[in-house]
Amino acid sequence: MPTPLMSSPSHTNSESPKIDVLEHGAPRDGKPQVSSRRLFVQLVALECPRTPGIGAVARTLNALMGDFALSGVIYADFHDPLSLALVVIEEDPSELNAKLRNVIGSNSLPDTIGVRHDYAMLGRTYSSGFEADLEDWLIERPQRALFDPANQFAVWYPLRRLGGFERLEPSEKGTILREHGGIGRAYGEQNLAHDIRLACHGLDPNDNDFEQRDSKDPPFAKSRRNPRLNSPSHTQTMPGCQIGQP
Repeated sequence: MPTPLMSSPSHTNSESPKIDVLEHGAPRDGKPQVSSRRLFVQLVALECPRTPGIGAVARTLNALMGDFALSGVIYADFHDPLSLALVVIEEDPSELNAKLRNVIGSNSLPDTIGVRHDYAMLGRTYSSGFEADLEDWLIERPQRALFDPANQFAVWYPLRRLGGFERLEPSEKGTILREHGGIGRAYGEQNLAHDIRLACHGLDPNDNDFEQRDSKDPPFAKSRRNPRLNSPSHTQTMPGCQIGQP
């Protein structure tokens, strides 16, 4: 009998690791909060031709999004007067992909419209285990921030947690994340800015995380940062920041 070149160990069901892909929040009324729901969020930046111009392209995109039941926001790019950014959301990533392809691939758009691949981002909402209202955090809160007409500006930016942070003890990571979250809540409670935090592991082209920060006023020249979470040993800000106005 020939000897196999490679062999893999056999596992019984009892030996197989249990993979938990659910989202977990803080206990509520003594019961754990668990959910399989999450929002997938994608940013696509578009370079528009001078004719018919970004206004006409934005109106066409808005109509197409209605035709294909695709929820999202169209931004004017602060950095490029001839560019737009489209941010779309969907719970089902297959639906998100299909609807977005139908919109961007429509013959109603100019043939010369271009996709700026260096700004492409894709992520999903996630929990850290401390959320008091898990469903609201995963589904409702991001939509309130995204669609609030009072939020006139948005900054979408990628970042990456470096190995030093991931090697910390879970208790220390939890403390840092709670402190960082407290800063974000302070901005929200004063109605200065509202954020949407997304995980992008295996989704984003550069495997980044990315965040959105909405504000009523232009982006702040100064901001408070958690010195431990945002130190060089913990995070790295990546190229591709997108600032826009709906």
